[in-house]
Amino acid sequence: MDVMQAIRHRRSVRDYEPEAPSREDIEALIDAAIAAPTAANRQFWSFSVISDRALLDRMSREAKAYMTTSKPLDLPEHLYEKLADPAFHVFYHAPVLILISAKKNAPWGAEDCALAAQNIMLAALASNLGTCWIGLCQPFLDAPQGRALIGLADDEAPVAPIIVGRPASIAPPTPRKPPNIRWIS
Repeated sequence: MDVMQAIRHRRSVRDYEPEAPSREDIEALIDAAIAAPTAANRQFWSFSVISDRALLDRMSREAKAYMTTSKPLDLPEHLYEKLADPAFHVFYHAPVLILISAKKNAPWGAEDCALAAQNIMLAALASNLGTCWIGLCQPFLDAPQGRALIGLADDEAPVAPIIVGRPASIAPPTPRKPPNIRWIS
């Protein structure tokens, strides 16, 4: 699969088989992540890999409670209704969460982590794994209770929570709007 084919075929997977990818598979994804470019090659990222099912379930419950109580993001109301649904699992029952964090206040740290996340998602596709960036848990992971739950250091800022697993199903492509291009010659 060439890179353009991978870019066009990558999907946000929200339906996973229960078995976790191997440790070697996850290490290969992180190896792809650290090949991403970083501002001034500072590499201010860190990776937390969470595969404990009970912890992921707890994180889902607590993230939902935090989000519906504090409403920290300006989200459409239907997303807050989804978070209030007891049956909804923030991580879609994926077996692994890779949280990419940046050193707090690092210049372009968030951008570096986003580039690493894209590498993870493309490398996962090439390995027949599915991924999804879970933005609905980001505020919780940066709140004191979320940080404590995963042992995030005081000098780390959670940026990219990426779930990983073997897809049980894959959604069809989502239509894209035409790009807004401003040509300046």
